[in-house]
Amino acid sequence: MKTITINIPKLDYTANESYKSLRTNLLFCGEDKKVIAITSCTPNEGKSSVTLNLAASLAESGKKVLLVDADLRKSVLIGRTEVTEEVLGLSHLLSKQESLENVVYATNYNKLHIIYAGKVPPNPAELLSGKYFKEFLSFVRPIYDYILIDTPPLGSVIDSAIIADECDGSVVVVEAGTVSYRFVQEVIEQLNKSASPILGVILNKVDMHKNGFYGKYYGRYYGKYGSYGKDK
Repeated sequence: MKTITINIPKLDYTANESYKSLRTNLLFCGEDKKVIAITSCTPNEGKSSVTLNLAASLAESGKKVLLVDADLRKSVLIGRTEVTEEVLGLSHLLSKQESLENVVYATNYNKLHIIYAGKVPPNPAELLSGKYFKEFLSFVRPIYDYILIDTPPLGSVIDSAIIADECDGSVVVVEAGTVSYRFVQEVIEQLNKSASPILGVILNKVDMHKNGFYGKYYGRYYGKYGSYGKDK
């Protein structure tokens, strides 16, 4: 297995605590919820960044994690990890051009492995709904504690629902103040048609400096603990 160096931007205190809470909530979902599809309603809601940081947080807690970039149409994960070298990926595996050994990369984060999307195929939905994707998940399931699958926005293409059908659970990332309630409900209804239960919704890009519930909550409950509230 090849090793690559990835650079994940350092989180501030509040964001770091949020990912720890998210990690804890996922752990409480039970050991049977280990293959998780993560999607969003629209592009640019921060889904890939959330998936990456959650994977890193789980790995830091001692879990063996495989992060799979299944956004075969328009992947952004390789840019989020700041990898400059050319890598093989999921599209190569599912089209039988490469073996699993050649597309799984160890990282400089202990216990975190990554499979990137690879080259854009002409038939993403067909590859993801084919038998090789199911066989791939069946093979890696006993190897890892968690398999996080970064999927395309469900409001744009159907790929996420196809992937979720093979997972133990799914999570929706929603950008605060951007996506309408009705649109989120439509995406959730689409996910409900799959065999994968929805584990929760992550509200992302919340402006903690604005006056309102979130700012008051953190100021009230975290500002009392000395240096905790002094982090930039």
